[in-house]
Amino acid sequence: MDRHDGRQANELRKVEFKQGICKNTAGSVLSVCGNTEVICAVCVVPGVPGWMKSQGVEGGWLTSEYSMLPGSTHTRNRRENKSGPSGRSSEIQRLIGRSLRSVVDLKKIGENTIYVDCDVLNADGGTRCASINGASTAMQLTFGKMLTEGKISENPMAKSVAAISVGICQSQPLLDLCYAEDSAAEVDMNVVMSSDGSLIEVQGTAEGKTFSRAELNEMLDLAEKGINEIFELQKSLLK
Repeated sequence: MDRHDGRQANELRKVEFKQGICKNTAGSVLSVCGNTEVICAVCVVPGVPGWMKSQGVEGGWLTSEYSMLPGSTHTRNRRENKSGPSGRSSEIQRLIGRSLRSVVDLKKIGENTIYVDCDVLNADGGTRCASINGASTAMQLTFGKMLTEGKISENPMAKSVAAISVGICQSQPLLDLCYAEDSAAEVDMNVVMSSDGSLIEVQGTAEGKTFSRAELNEMLDLAEKGINEIFELQKSLLK
């Protein structure tokens, strides 16, 4: 099939990471994937949640928040109300937090809470994946800065994490779906992996049409290819 933006089936959109977006944070990155742009910022705050102290859990904590800015979509997206985030935003920010905690040794960050804020500036599909990719990069910048300043003695993030969407459109497995492809996909899947090749999370759903085990394997292969390319881009920025 001819893709919406002329890419090959196994081709990523243009992925970029631009650091230093938020000057007052410990680390920040603008994560770009095609027309999707997410500001990912990390803040380190002394202290840990009360539940950690009451349960005698040592070390620190890491949590994430995700939101879409009002002008990020084709029609104005309403701000999250004061009662809390929407169900979709809650699900995505939990995914981001789980993904990051899977590669961070929280015992090595001291009694600190790390807040990772992901705000979607422009949405064209794959916002959760772009958030994870940018957040992982911003976290590595943060820990590098903390090491330089002597706030930690060793890097608690031994591995990186990255994510990408895959799917099936018109019976064709595709890598990195934009919004037009995602909205019409027969299968939509998000894959999160660590830089040692391990799977962290796989979210896959058929939309009106089932998919086979062979198609699942093909989509996972596509995802792994794309994620490995993202890891190389993360490394380039960190150098």
